[in-house]
Amino acid sequence: MQTLPNVSSYPESTAVGSGTISVFVTNLGKYNEGELVGEWLALPTTSEQVKQCFQRIGIDGINYDEYFLTDYESTVYGVSNYISEYSNLDELNYLACKLDELSHDEMEIYEAVIDVGDYVNSITDLINLSDNLDCFQSLSNISDEYDLGFYWIAESGCYSLKELGNLSNYFDYERYGHDITLEQNGTFYSGNYIYYTGETFSSDYDGKSIPEEYCVLTEPNDFDD
Repeated sequence: MQTLPNVSSYPESTAVGSGTISVFVTNLGKYNEGELVGEWLALPTTSEQVKQCFQRIGIDGINYDEYFLTDYESTVYGVSNYISEYSNLDELNYLACKLDELSHDEMEIYEAVIDVGDYVNSITDLINLSDNLDCFQSLSNISDEYDLGFYWIAESGCYSLKELGNLSNYFDYERYGHDITLEQNGTFYSGNYIYYTGETFSSDYDGKSIPEEYCVLTEPNDFDD
């Protein structure tokens, strides 16, 4: 396949959609013929909107029946790193719907967990993560290792500074916070500290069985790669 064009070479009439995830759906047959025919599609979306998109870019199931994603963006940090040229629209729509259901606080935890990098390797993982945010804890207004160490020693109630007396003045909060971060595999994100609580992480979605209510391809197998 030819090298993918840059965004600057896309038709000027197109614009990134307003969805949680936006993908530039491209007619693969036309592209192989040397013509870029496609448009941005905002997710979540509906079967009717996808059908209309395919019609506008010439995918009719007869002369042209394959699409691929020339570009992709997301308003959620890190998500676009796991989207590829041939990502399935049903699965992406499933993910976009799950992301739309998250509250502001849940979204901060979600993005922080992606930032850690140990829990996500695929779109499947991103979907399952949205259902496992209760496995993570957020401590507000803790932006560095010193803050974290001070919280656990002076504010959490786990220790009594009164009993330490003057020795508390010599405590290395930053070093203690550093050790806690390593132990909990935590991360500082958006002024908060996020860490894994150790609870069981469930994987209800197997990467194959997309719930029907999230499927937007009229016939899911028609336009798979």
